Amino acid sequence: MQGEKKSGVFTYASQWPIYALAWSVRRDKHNRLAIGSYLEDYSNKVELVQFNSDTSDFATDNRLFFDHPYAPTNLMFFPSEDTSNPDILATSGDYLRLWKIHHDRIELKSLLNNNKGSQFNSAITSFDWATFDTRRVATSSVDTSCTIWDIEKEIVDTQLVAHDKQVYDISWGGFNVFASVSGDGSVRVFDLRDKERSTIIYENPIQGCPLLRLEWNKFDPRYIATFAMDSNKVVILDIRIPTTPLVELCKHKGSVNAISWSPPLGRQLCSVGDDSRALIWDVVGPSFRSDGGSGSEDVEPNMWYASTAEINQVRWSPIDLEWIAISFLNKLQLLKN
Repeated sequence: MQGEKKSGVFTYASQWPIYALAWSVRRDKHNRLAIGSYLEDYSNKVELVQFNSDTSDFATDNRLFFDHPYAPTNLMFFPSEDTSNPDILATSGDYLRLWKIHHDRIELKSLLNNNKGSQFNSAITSFDWATFDTRRVATSSVDTSCTIWDIEKEIVDTQLVAHDKQVYDISWGGFNVFASVSGDGSVRVFDLRDKERSTIIYENPIQGCPLLRLEWNKFDPRYIATFAMDSNKVVILDIRIPTTPLVELCKHKGSVNAISWSPPLGRQLCSVGDDSRALIWDVVGPSFRSDGGSGSEDVEPNMWYASTAEINQVRWSPIDLEWIAISFLNKLQLLKN
């Protein structure tokens, strides 16, 4: 379906409500995205969408979509620009799945199940694919665990009980190091060289309130962003100063739903929420002191964009600062920053 065209805003309308989003980073597929449906049925969909930045048009191929059990909780393409690598898309939901993309079809390559002794498998809430070692994928689960997969061997490399309650999100911070957030309201950092310990670097001051998402800044690993359930605040953490937020971004007028750091310097963050707005923040720079913040109530977004409905997902292009993808209802929108 062709998209609507507005100045700097390009819209693709899917046949289904959209939740999960991913950008391809392959050198030959820079403006390709994957979108996952959010249907309250067992049968959901994932489709590939190609954006042509010269003509501002979207192209799809009805051979390049597939059925997915349950709504996918996250999507990621193989995290390398090198076109000699396989063209693979990973999805999470009831299992972690790897899908091989061909020019005329998509086929299931691997179904990774870390609970083979039982018919029951705990839902996977999210995952992160390591750019520094593309064999490694880290998953988070409602069963309080985090699992590190070796996807080449299709085996569990490490599994550990990470939190006291469901783990909602996970993000690599560097070689052997990842962070997770949970229903217990904490951000915990793990080092695989010492699997018996973790460091709590932040706890939600609202007792019993889960932290839903986090994203480690891949371009400046001093910084982690997170937010809590039913909160209009994005919390920015400096891992050198644990427990105290560097700053809290408080200008959303509804609950925050998703966050994404910008490339290539990682000095900006985009947040989206139930107020139907995407806010772009300059969050790393001279205005932010390293002693615990800059007066959170005074921090204003650098730019903002209003949609026509609650925005449930955002993904900044990992290779192009100009492009941000958001989703709401059945719409994928690309914003030219």
